[in-house]
Amino acid sequence: MRVHHLNCGSMRPLGGSLLVGGSLLVGGSLLVGGSLLVGGGAPHGSATMVCHTLLVETANALVLVDGGFGLADIAAPHARLGREFITVARPRLDERETALRQVEALGHRADDVRHIVLTHLDLDHAGALADFPHAEVHVAAAEYAAATTPRTLSERRRYRPAQLAHGPRLALCEVRGERWHGFEAVTPIADMAELLLLPLTGHTRGHSGVAIDTGAGWLLHAGDAYFHRDEVHALKRRCPPGLDLFQRIVSIDDRTRRGNQDRLRALARERAGAVRIFSAHDAVELAAAHAAIRTG
Repeated sequence: MRVHHLNCGSMRPLGGSLLVGGSLLVGGSLLVGGSLLVGGGAPHGSATMVCHTLLVETANALVLVDGGFGLADIAAPHARLGREFITVARPRLDERETALRQVEALGHRADDVRHIVLTHLDLDHAGALADFPHAEVHVAAAEYAAATTPRTLSERRRYRPAQLAHGPRLALCEVRGERWHGFEAVTPIADMAELLLLPLTGHTRGHSGVAIDTGAGWLLHAGDAYFHRDEVHALKRRCPPGLDLFQRIVSIDDRTRRGNQDRLRALARERAGAVRIFSAHDAVELAAAHAAIRTG
């Protein structure tokens, strides 16, 4: 198995150091896409965030974990992503960063990607679905229900129906399975024992993590279960106060979200070296993954 760590969507919000430890641009965007707007630098400068996705080469298929922005998002950003999100998040919208173009750059075709596994359906995670029309899309059934039959104003505003309008081939995952390092419900992906979907709800109704057995240890893509590396990897949880506020506001169930962060922090401590945990938007974690590959 080979795992490629990709950035499928750079964003450059203004306001780098407005808050301690990072910046958070507060406004109507808080309920648009569930996307974090943080970074460092001067208050008048731009911050940096990424859409950390994975391309997994298994023995029988290519599997994409999360998708970032797609070609259609770049071609019609205001229609697909919303003017408010574009204004505040300032996504780079570079075609070369799309999952499809990076898959092609690695010598593969779109049809080689047979499975896409989503942590959730926020717009900065699901935009690439239409670029892989023949892939089977695995997502928690509860998450699909949240996107298609929203219960709250937050759910109605955060999902973009246009990203599902092409009619993807869906495989809705129910919460069931054997325990995995203390996580009670795990669903194998397409009968591949080396890929597991596990519930990390709270940020959204059906938010999930994706665990991958590389043969040399486990990777756990935690999606938006946390946003800053020190929430999970520091000896004592640390998070900029503005970032804490952001996560509470966009979470559908904040108590459950924080409980799952506690579980991730315990897993990182107890299984250090055996399980490597990372989130979707921390650029430092993505750089560390690339460094580990270069030195490993």
